[in-house]
Amino acid sequence: MLVAVPKETFPGERRVCLIPADLPRLAKAGIEVLVERGAGVAAGFPDALYEDKGAKLADSREELWSCGDVIATVRTLGASPECMEADLKCVRPGQLLVGSCDPLGHPECVAQWAEAQGSLFALELIPRITRAQSMDVLSSMATVAGYRAVLQAAIASPRMFPMMMTAAGTLSAARVFVIGAGVAGLQAIATSRRLGAVVHAYDLRPDCREQVESLGGKFVVLELETGESQDQGGYAKAMGEDFYQRQQQLMAEVVAESDVVITTAAVPGRPSPRLISKEAVEGMAPGSVIVDLAAERGGNCELSQPDQRVEHHGVVIFGPTNLPSEAPTHASQMYSRNVMTLLLHVTKDGKLTLDLEDSIVKDTLAAHDGQVHNARLRDLLNLPPLVPVAAPTASEATTDEGSQPGNNG
Repeated sequence: MLVAVPKETFPGERRVCLIPADLPRLAKAGIEVLVERGAGVAAGFPDALYEDKGAKLADSREELWSCGDVIATVRTLGASPECMEADLKCVRPGQLLVGSCDPLGHPECVAQWAEAQGSLFALELIPRITRAQSMDVLSSMATVAGYRAVLQAAIASPRMFPMMMTAAGTLSAARVFVIGAGVAGLQAIATSRRLGAVVHAYDLRPDCREQVESLGGKFVVLELETGESQDQGGYAKAMGEDFYQRQQQLMAEVVAESDVVITTAAVPGRPSPRLISKEAVEGMAPGSVIVDLAAERGGNCELSQPDQRVEHHGVVIFGPTNLPSEAPTHASQMYSRNVMTLLLHVTKDGKLTLDLEDSIVKDTLAAHDGQVHNARLRDLLNLPPLVPVAAPTASEATTDEGSQPGNNG
């Protein structure tokens, strides 16, 4: 099996989906790797490192598509719309694309890929089960985003984070409020604490309290009914408008007392819940900073704009949408390990083997055999459920002379 790694084309994207250090393990499983020249340079991995680990180099994206059994990327389809038209022209029937593609936000892109007879592993759909943890791209990239968000806030803030006792007097610690205690939020809490800030955190899932406190944060309790706040996959669920209005009112008091607010609250495939109103921002002290990690889908803060720096009443608001790309070496290392583990999971004797009954394959395989394969995406596209193909009976399997059940030729 040949895995092809193209250079990312999304503006500002510096990550690469496979790093040289992971190639020997793929080689042991019978997987060859073809890398487009320059694909890893922005992440700190020059072409020579790939060649040293056994990869072959390609001079063009077209060469990759013509040779690769699997095309492995960081961004594709809905996560990189400008490359989709060109890629659709290159895909060969049965060719497998592996990458982040925002399937819940852009399910129509998955449908287009299915029409082109391509197969697709949408990495955002990796199930949150124990044996898939090492393939969980969302968690890996959220770890980087939470860390970088705090650094961005610390640089923009006119205050230093730690308490300091100096000859010139005592400097009080910065007060950081983290909204959302998922992977990004927990990393933001940990990073803020390492920098010496006093950290408060809130999540509408009450079972997050122990995790927040284990990192040295203080859990904020709002008088809200949150019993249906989490889905079966462990993600936050969308709540009603009345709930969010009440949440905004209660949260404004905590926001007003904070020097830095990091927001991470997101619902997969849905607009981000609006948690910080314009009035709440106006209640903050001048020089305060908000970093809104949910800005790509509308933002948790009413005033945030994707990839923009906004200033209102002396409060600076950032809406970064691709923080992992700002730490491309380690972000690529984590992403590569996730992709490598998935590839090894679906490879047997050097060949791609898709067990459609395996929960990891079943949930992550967005398109296959000309169909949108994932049940959740079919629902979003108003497609009927896929009808499982019945296994042939013993009499049907022996209709052709000399054939045996399970023999494909």
